Amino acid sequence: MATNPMHQFEVYRIGPEIVLGSVNFSFTNASLFMVLSAATILFLLFISTKKKLLIPTKMQLISEMSYTFVAKMINDTAGSKAKPFFPFIFTLFMFVLFCNMIGMLPYSFTVTSHIIITFILAAIIFIGVTILGFVKHGIRYLELFVPKGVPIVLLPLIVVIEIISYLSRPVSLSVRLFANMMAGHTMLKVFGGFVVSLGLLGGWLPLGFSVALTGLEILVAFLQAYVFAILTCIYLNDALNLHH
Repeated sequence: MATNPMHQFEVYRIGPEIVLGSVNFSFTNASLFMVLSAATILFLLFISTKKKLLIPTKMQLISEMSYTFVAKMINDTAGSKAKPFFPFIFTLFMFVLFCNMIGMLPYSFTVTSHIIITFILAAIIFIGVTILGFVKHGIRYLELFVPKGVPIVLLPLIVVIEIISYLSRPVSLSVRLFANMMAGHTMLKVFGGFVVSLGLLGGWLPLGFSVALTGLEILVAFLQAYVFAILTCIYLNDALNLHH
């Protein structure tokens, strides 16, 4: 019997229930895989950079390439003023990437397939960037909603559109990541169910689709981490440089 493809997104408690007041702090499978993702990043970066060889090992080369990739992304998107925020962007990119990639393993859990996780990340970015913009520019940060060169007649409409666009940032940022990961994993589960249902003789076609879809989903996992990080850099650029 084919299993429900949505069961893979079920969050369940691991260990004792911890409730303080009306808030449930129990450790769940989502918590486990977030901790696992963070621990894997720390372990790999520690191991790969421990010796700091002049001729790098493969692990050291991957770490250095990751560092260079994020540094170039920040410089190209937000400029030199954004360099102090490199640790945050690097951590964000690596965390989302590893959550996505670990979610590709059989019997694992994809943390980023849950809207609450991606929305919390997006909300932290949105609130942080907004605070940064007002701290750096004061009330002038509101100029972000008034594009230069807009005719006076269209200005009220454009300002409303800009405000709505700005407020929708955490929603679009979170939904994009959540929807892509959830849709991809659902499709993988559906085609996997076809392979099991059709058996050895009839399952070759869906098996081929599953293999191709797995490769595509790995690419999507990387691209979504990249998109999440680069959009954060764009928002950071708005806060640091306004329209300049």
